[in-house]
Amino acid sequence: MQKVKNVLLVVCVILPALLITLDNLFPLPLKEARMARVVLSDDGTPLWRFADGNGVWRFPVSIDEVSPYYIDALLAYEDRYFYHHFGINPVSVVRAFFQNLYSGKIVSGASTLTMQTARLIEPHRRTLLGKTRQLWRALQLEWHLSKDEILTIYLNRAPFGGTIEGIRAAAWSYLGKEPAELSRAEAALMVALPQAPSRLRPDRFPKEAQNARDKVLDRLLKFGVFSEEQVKDAKEEDIYLPPRFVPQLAPLFARRTLAMTDDLVIETNIDAAMQENLEDIARNAKSALRPATSLAFLVVDHTDMSVKAYVGSADINDESRFGHVDMVSAIRSPGSTLKPFIYTLAIDEGLIHSESLLLDTPRIASYRPANFSTAFSGAASASQALEKSLNLPAVQLMEAYGPKRFTAKLSNAGIKLALPRHGEPNLSIILGGVGISLDRLVSAYSAFARGGSISPLRYLKGDDLASYDFVGAGAAWVTRRMLSGEADPAFYRHGFVSMAYKTGTSYGYRDAWAVGISSRYIIGVWVGRPDGTPVAEQFGAAVAVPFLLRINNYLHSRAISSFIINYSLDEMPASVGSASICWPSGQPLPKGDPNCRVEKRAWIVNGVTPPTLLSNTQDFLMGGWYTYYEDDRHERVAFDCKNAVKKRLALWPVALSPWLSAGEQISRRLPKKSKICPPSEESELVRPLFIKEVKDGDIFTKHKSETLLIPAISSQGGSGTRWWFLNGDLIAQNGENDFLSYTFTKNGGYQLVVMDESGQSYKVEFGVEGIE
Repeated sequence: MQKVKNVLLVVCVILPALLITLDNLFPLPLKEARMARVVLSDDGTPLWRFADGNGVWRFPVSIDEVSPYYIDALLAYEDRYFYHHFGINPVSVVRAFFQNLYSGKIVSGASTLTMQTARLIEPHRRTLLGKTRQLWRALQLEWHLSKDEILTIYLNRAPFGGTIEGIRAAAWSYLGKEPAELSRAEAALMVALPQAPSRLRPDRFPKEAQNARDKVLDRLLKFGVFSEEQVKDAKEEDIYLPPRFVPQLAPLFARRTLAMTDDLVIETNIDAAMQENLEDIARNAKSALRPATSLAFLVVDHTDMSVKAYVGSADINDESRFGHVDMVSAIRSPGSTLKPFIYTLAIDEGLIHSESLLLDTPRIASYRPANFSTAFSGAASASQALEKSLNLPAVQLMEAYGPKRFTAKLSNAGIKLALPRHGEPNLSIILGGVGISLDRLVSAYSAFARGGSISPLRYLKGDDLASYDFVGAGAAWVTRRMLSGEADPAFYRHGFVSMAYKTGTSYGYRDAWAVGISSRYIIGVWVGRPDGTPVAEQFGAAVAVPFLLRINNYLHSRAISSFIINYSLDEMPASVGSASICWPSGQPLPKGDPNCRVEKRAWIVNGVTPPTLLSNTQDFLMGGWYTYYEDDRHERVAFDCKNAVKKRLALWPVALSPWLSAGEQISRRLPKKSKICPPSEESELVRPLFIKEVKDGDIFTKHKSETLLIPAISSQGGSGTRWWFLNGDLIAQNGENDFLSYTFTKNGGYQLVVMDESGQSYKVEFGVEGIE
């Protein structure tokens, strides 16, 4: 009786206590089974992998993500009693012992799937001690984990040759598909591979791999897992392997996502086919790019702001082009790409409408930018100024709206501009005197596709769709029309809008930009040198726009061939209307009114037709309305003269005088002054300003003995200091009676503009030839 008690004591108390102690002293090394990280496209295609510390690629997978054919085949071939034993199968142990004893060598093993899993998480040598550790770990696995959890570890850690571990990594590497899509033949092949992964690799030894697969199929037929017909059909499948699949898409994007989440499997919104196509475009373009020049593409579906393609450089493997530098996230000067935002803010604020009169004329303020094309063009409508990317009108709007307010408005909508250190927002912001990345710029352009709201980009599937109010839907809609070249309401087609885009070129040709909005996508393109070195004559329209149009054509063709609905109706908001307006006042006038010097059809918002900027003054130098009195002889008289009638004259800003026809000059439009009862304001007109020695169309030829091509030039009329501009650049400043001298070094056409303190200007256009 005492012996029985002693046995019970050992079995019920001492042995459990010993096992618990050993379990605590030698815990399962599950934490060491760290998975690699994998970045997936929107359909689950692996884009890029980040191997573990040993360089092994394990693609995390769960049981329900694997084909039932593979699960059934694996259990039948490796461990039919997996769900019934406690980690060690005594029947298999006895069977293997007698088979090996009878054969005189090892012909059969007794390892269960649990024991194989134990060896995977803690490899060991094939010794008695190693086998003992394997048995102990198998028992621990059974105590701590469920059968499905053990099977999941095996599915993720089974060796398949080289650095490939796990069924999902193997299915993608050898077969180019998800493990859920495995056929019976493919499932049998995947079961066979871990038996001898190096010797049975199907990409190197297809014959040996096929024999091993057929052996598995025979076993499955014997155990009734597959029918005879199913096995026959499976054996008829040749082992055809597509080119070895290695995830090599969107490397810079994948690297960026690592900081966005701790997930092992990073699910993104990238479209794998689109990404591959755009990467091909980038690589094939290298031969046409200047040395050390890179590029970046970004495509966003503006219906939900999901990032569909992200090309951060021309080629990540090209060190000569700084291929490892992600130019989608790099801070660069945006050139003119911010101009649409000052126009839409000005429209939303009621400062302008689509056809407001703006001035492309010299400035005498401290900030005097020139146009990209150097010369001034005079009067420009808001739509023309934006379409042609004129600098001076954009600065005029920024001055009226305010650079600090502009910066704050963008910042409140999530678009933060990088100002120079200790710098304050100033007028140069609108011409690229600030920093922004391509992804932020594309996000900002969502305002023109999403009813005036700016939305952050959605990189990952779990990212929420957010929106920040920026401008009203009407202002955004009108600006998009202006960008698309369809600003004339007469050509409006309901619900349809062409691709709208804007280019930009930073100072010194360091950055070339193009951002476009189609019916579904926002496309961003950047071209330049990542190290900031200038590249002569590399500007947005020349190098970035061709990429933009090529990408847009690809997306359009892709939509048609795939029967994808790629168009969303561009419905006109209720706040938008159209009106006939007149220049120079910028407002509607009765039909036949003599003050309607130029009639235009404009898009307006909320029924408001703003007057021409800076026209709310009686000072005719700034434009606006000039009041005078006229008698029955149609002469200008004093207000208290007999038969005096009050009249108003819509004035062109004096700065436009050089670009106006003779009939539009104020001296021609105002009635002559009465000699009988003259007006009292004798100072009401200033003397017209003009250049004396040069006239339009002159050609100056350099002779061998000459260096000064044009004689001393002077101006007459006007008042105060003179500023002289040659092809848009300020070249001199002098007094009323001073002369200008200039030495020319290049042949070609020139535009010379003089401007005085009153705001008057005068221009002449001439040519220079004979310079060698």
